[in-house]
Amino acid sequence: MARKEPGFAERLETAAKAKQEQLEKLRARAQGNDAEAAARRAAQIEAAKARELRAAERKEANRLAAERREAERAAEQARRERAAAEEKARKEAERIAKEEAEAALKKQQKAARDSKYAARKARQK
Repeated sequence: MARKEPGFAERLETAAKAKQEQLEKLRARAQGNDAEAAARRAAQIEAAKARELRAAERKEANRLAAERREAERAAEQARRERAAAEEKARKEAERIAKEEAEAALKKQQKAARDSKYAARKARQK
């Protein structure tokens, strides 16, 4: 005679027994490995502390690098501003020199015209 398929109640009972056996295995392993579990936990705590320390060091290094970059940016900005001011001063000096040269040229031209006029007046007398 062929055995029938297990009914719902049988399946529930089998599942409950399997769960119970798994729990008993875990309890037995947990009781037997208290020392190992404590050592693993201590190692995990050490690893976590080391990670936190490395993260803090990395954060500090990043902060210092950012400060250094900011100082370099500020120095570069100051250099650019200084160069712009020097260029402006140079252009202003060139403009003034050009105006003075034009004024001197006009004076010379006027003096030459005046001397020609005076010479013409002198010849007419």
